[in-house]
Amino acid sequence: MRLAVAPSLLALAATAVLAAPAWADDPPPGSVPPDQDPFYAAPADIGTYRPGQVVATRKITPKAGNLAGTVDAWQISYRTNDSHDRAELTVTTLLVPKKAWTGGGSRPAVSVQAAEDSTGTQCAPSYGISSGSLVAASSVMFAAPLLDKGWTVAMPDFEGPKSVFMAGPQAGHAVLDGIRAVKNVNSDVGRWALNGYSGGAQATGWAAELQPSYAPDVGLAGVTMGGTPADPGAVARSLDGGLFSGFEAAATVSLDTEFPEAGIGKLLNDKGRQALEDSRNKCVTDLLTGFPFKKLADYSTVPDPLSVPSVAAMLKKNTMGSSAPAAPVFDYHANTDEIVPVGQADALVKTWCSKGATVQTVRDAVGEHALEALVRNNDVLAYLTDRFAGKPAPDTC
Repeated sequence: MRLAVAPSLLALAATAVLAAPAWADDPPPGSVPPDQDPFYAAPADIGTYRPGQVVATRKITPKAGNLAGTVDAWQISYRTNDSHDRAELTVTTLLVPKKAWTGGGSRPAVSVQAAEDSTGTQCAPSYGISSGSLVAASSVMFAAPLLDKGWTVAMPDFEGPKSVFMAGPQAGHAVLDGIRAVKNVNSDVGRWALNGYSGGAQATGWAAELQPSYAPDVGLAGVTMGGTPADPGAVARSLDGGLFSGFEAAATVSLDTEFPEAGIGKLLNDKGRQALEDSRNKCVTDLLTGFPFKKLADYSTVPDPLSVPSVAAMLKKNTMGSSAPAAPVFDYHANTDEIVPVGQADALVKTWCSKGATVQTVRDAVGEHALEALVRNNDVLAYLTDRFAGKPAPDTC
């Protein structure tokens, strides 16, 4: 069965094969953790690359789920920008169904943002997919239904080389530049859409919001997002002291890394500084099991670190709503979500609507955070199918 991939991508893959001899003891591509894999290392002149410009490509054999027999897969490294517009390198995983596209026009594509929610590069979607590690489970769960539709899927490591969770501008840049990178090596792709849930919805929402100004060349047919942590400060207050306070630990170390000017580290007591170090280079399961029922005040020299002006200003910079998406949005959330409070997501929708966005909002009266993603999966597929078909988008604003 012929794979409909642009000749440029095939040429790059062939060049990579010819340029490096494969010794018997060489590990398969993508099987080495990112911090030990030269593929993830930025060239010294990364600042001279354009956002979305490809640095390297390699074909991989995906080991997550049943992807190996159903898709052809590549990893693409590319230049993107962090939250301060400084050049950095990250990776997206391109998954193209082996079955021929029988729909009209070119095969549609979706950038799927997985809920990584971690602080270590070993937790990145690209490594999870290529190595078959446990952290790939959520990645495959959201990608599989789209691949079954025959659509191309790109899955960016939107937390970037520093593994920063909840850094909004950085995540949005990485998503949009990932689409640019795929377009640069595979021109045989039709319309694009974005999809993400929970931590993946945070990156999705930021990409949708930034697209008109940061990447007007990246046209989007539609955006689907659910369980969205739009306001990290509001989410942190809701999580504080509860079962899922490990997400707070992940966000604290990540935002301290990405925004040192906020001075988070200076607000920590001895216990807090130790917790900050203990939170580094961890995947989400370790963070959740290691930091349940923790209160920020117990780790800080001030009673309410979130209200310190420098921290509050940083959190505001990472709160969605400064601008509105140009693409239509499907936003869903359970009213009883126990991890990401629905109120702050409602506030985002209200703000986007006031700025002229087209948003279809769905709220379920009951349901918990993880279950909501499964409950609304068919609606996500239907929404994207209609957007790719060019049908008018519903608007509940």
